Amino acid sequence: MNMTTSEEGNASFVRMPENRLLKKLRSGKTAVGTCAYSFSPDIVQLAGYCGMDFCRIDNEHAWRQDNALENMIRASYLSGTVAVSRVDRGNPYLVRKVLEIGSQAVLVPQVESRRETQEIIDAAKFPPVGTRGFGNLNASGRYGIVDSREWMDWSNSETMVGIMIETAKALDEIDGIMSLPGLDFVLIGTSDLSLSLGLSKPSSGDPKVLDCVRRITASARSHGKYVMIGVGKPWVENARKFIEMGCHMIELGHDYTVLRDVWSDLVKAVG
Repeated sequence: MNMTTSEEGNASFVRMPENRLLKKLRSGKTAVGTCAYSFSPDIVQLAGYCGMDFCRIDNEHAWRQDNALENMIRASYLSGTVAVSRVDRGNPYLVRKVLEIGSQAVLVPQVESRRETQEIIDAAKFPPVGTRGFGNLNASGRYGIVDSREWMDWSNSETMVGIMIETAKALDEIDGIMSLPGLDFVLIGTSDLSLSLGLSKPSSGDPKVLDCVRRITASARSHGKYVMIGVGKPWVENARKFIEMGCHMIELGHDYTVLRDVWSDLVKAVG
């Protein structure tokens, strides 16, 4: 590693970090995380201090085009959790940018085909895995202090690429999607999947949705991919159900929904 600082000084800040989420998944353990809609670095930092393996940062339904995301990603490094940054679909620029500012995982929603998935991998990974353009004067590349080849190898091996499976159409190509090198995980979007299946409202417990979950986890298992799913109340019961079905990453609510449910219950109990 080429460094312009002393080994006794800032070495820990320029050394490329291990992806703790990926390490845990590779060890065969279940990863537990949450999601932040509020764009508060404090929420991400608190999630890490509470032991969350990851914090998904929403940039699809919540969106702020300022430096908030960068500060949230910095908070993830401080507290030892992994930032999973969800961006809008159809924009490879966003995939590259969230990785350049330091996110250790990127997630793209509403992906329905092998072709779309390959485009996302191409945008996230350097050759020979993908076609990402070189540029290391950023937080991820330690502003050029780390050797460029080391940084590119780290980016290809330690940053995670995920997509959301949330339509019936995506299920038609599920094995082709799962077989792609460079794809690490899928997040099952049970709300949109419910509507795509013709249900009148989102329901993660509907038999049709559960059948899709089983189909997705079976395909992931055969291709060595990880499956993420979000759960609501009762959190522990639902988490255990999906772990038994083969899910590897459990997202325990969002900052808004957790606070909403806890505060609502407290008001009913005290008021």
